[in-house]
Amino acid sequence: MRLPERSGDQVIVGVAITVPEPYGAQLQEARARLGDPWAAFIPPHVTLVGPTAVAPADAAEVDAHLAAVASRCSPFVLRLRGTATFRPVSPVAFVQVADGIAGCEELETAIRSGPLAQELRFHYHPHVTVAHELSDEQLDAALEELADFDASFVVTRFHCYQRGDDEVWRPQAEYRLTGRARRHDTPADAASVWDV
Repeated sequence: MRLPERSGDQVIVGVAITVPEPYGAQLQEARARLGDPWAAFIPPHVTLVGPTAVAPADAAEVDAHLAAVASRCSPFVLRLRGTATFRPVSPVAFVQVADGIAGCEELETAIRSGPLAQELRFHYHPHVTVAHELSDEQLDAALEELADFDASFVVTRFHCYQRGDDEVWRPQAEYRLTGRARRHDTPADAASVWDV
């Protein structure tokens, strides 16, 4: 995992859509079973902004920025289905975002601005990592084991995570999407899918 350099009292944060239960546990268990040592450290998620160094003095500005983004964006349906890999560029196997890509892109673009503005190394591609920096055999096993994975849920929030000194990523704040539905129409009964 590529982490930014820290200076002074900076902390490492990331912003992501957390995969809800029961799907989160299923993907985390699969990642552990496949031998990925990061399974216990990183909850299943769709990254919106990757690891970023933030000074504690800037925490309030970042929080206000994320709250403002959440207030403008509406809930949307996200479907995870099938697997793919970033090889040969990067040794990663992942579960694909089949529906909800536009919603993820809207959030990512809005969040990656202001106090979280940064250049991307690669084009943004929403996904859920299930194996990272493992052997080709292990990556192939991940692709095969989760090839039939299929889960849909309504994204009603995103989280700001902080990486602890023990290398575990923990949610520090939650931001509910409260914007009016526009291009990402949400079914009338969508709240029952994931509204906790």
